Amino acid sequence: MQLDYHLLDVFTNQPFGGNQLAVFPGPPADLPASIMQKIAKELNLSETTFVLPPADADKDFRLRIFTPAAELPMAGHPTVGSAWLLAKLGLASGERIVFEEGVGPIGVTIVRDEAGQPRETWMQQPIPKFGDIVDDRALVAKMLSLDEVSLSTRAPIQAVSSGLPFLFVPLTGLDAMSRISLRLEIWRERFAESSAPQIFATTTETSQPESAAHSRMFAPGLGIAEDAATGSASGPLGAYLLRYGLAETENMLVEQGFEMGRPSLIKVRVGRRRGKITQVAVGGESVYLGAGKLLLD
Repeated sequence: MQLDYHLLDVFTNQPFGGNQLAVFPGPPADLPASIMQKIAKELNLSETTFVLPPADADKDFRLRIFTPAAELPMAGHPTVGSAWLLAKLGLASGERIVFEEGVGPIGVTIVRDEAGQPRETWMQQPIPKFGDIVDDRALVAKMLSLDEVSLSTRAPIQAVSSGLPFLFVPLTGLDAMSRISLRLEIWRERFAESSAPQIFATTTETSQPESAAHSRMFAPGLGIAEDAATGSASGPLGAYLLRYGLAETENMLVEQGFEMGRPSLIKVRVGRRRGKITQVAVGGESVYLGAGKLLLD
């Protein structure tokens, strides 16, 4: 069996920036999930996607997303990047496609340039749900190898999810962000089995003046030591910033991956009506790097 795949960098307009992604645009419809998981582990990128025929004829594609350790019900840069690639390959000709994902249908808007090539792709996300607040600030700081004064008091440490739960940890600034070192023994003991085991640290002090927030994400349970761009957290981040008065506009830019040497820029749009979040979308550019083949017995 020969499986063709493509390599992208997502949420960037420069090669070797953003978040890496492998996309298999046409695997056999009956390819076992166990094989998909082994392929994702073999490639060892933060995520690998498989684009399959939809179960519902009203949808365009079924998208299955794998980290090296687990399948995800949804994810940001895999959805944004897969849609961009399908448009580039001519497999998605319109301005909008709908993926079947584990959380349900996910719509993606394709913004094209004058030549008809994809320039940006925008993913509509489920409305974020705000969950448990963690009051033990000293423990969270210790898990990140920080002192407690490095944690901002302007917003709570809280679980937030648009399909994949993250523990949002607000920090005081870039200096604190640069000093994070996740202590796995604390994470395993206190957070691995929690309602939000993915750790998302963020601050409103940014490297670029046009950005609204600077973030880092750690997901050891998914086999991801650190993620260069996390769209599934950046959409909820927009809602979080607005909810706690840390952002002034519904359209914002989130930066991530700078500490990894893979700067990523994630655009976020949050719709509000009478103070209530009505929609969340994340988008950005992608860069095509190349293609490959896997040969399986």
